[in-house]
Amino acid sequence: MDEEIKEKFEDWNVKKQEIHFSDRTKRIYFKEGQIWWCSVGQNVGSESLGKGEYFMRPILIVKKLSSDLCVTLPLTSKNKTGTWFEEITFNGDKICVLLYQIRTFNKKRFQRKMGELDQNDFTRVKEKLEALLELS
Repeated sequence: MDEEIKEKFEDWNVKKQEIHFSDRTKRIYFKEGQIWWCSVGQNVGSESLGKGEYFMRPILIVKKLSSDLCVTLPLTSKNKTGTWFEEITFNGDKICVLLYQIRTFNKKRFQRKMGELDQNDFTRVKEKLEALLELS
C-alpha cells in the first residue's frame, strides 16, 4: 500500500509541473460561486485529494483574491452530516461541501468549469463557513 501511495505522489509531481508550466490559463476566468473541476493533487493524510490522471475533484470558489488566486471548498457526492459539512443542490444533484477543507488555489489548477451554484445555496455556504471559522 505504501508503494502505491508513493507512486501516486510521483505521478502527481509530474502532473503538477505540467500544470505549472502550461500557458492555457490565459483563457480561464472565474468568479465566486462557480464550481470547477480542479487538480487538487495527491494530498497528505486525510486531506481531500483528487482522482484520475489530473488528480481532480470539484471545488466551489468562495472568494476571489485576484485574477489568478481564490479561496475554495472541495465538494463530494458522498452524503456527509455534521458541523463541518453543508448540503447543496447542483444540477439537480445533492452534493456536500467540505467546509473543513478550505484551501487557496491558483487558477492554473482549474481544468473545466462545471457551472454556478444557486445564490441561495452559495449564501448559506458562506454564512456557515463564516460561523464555523468564527470570523464575525
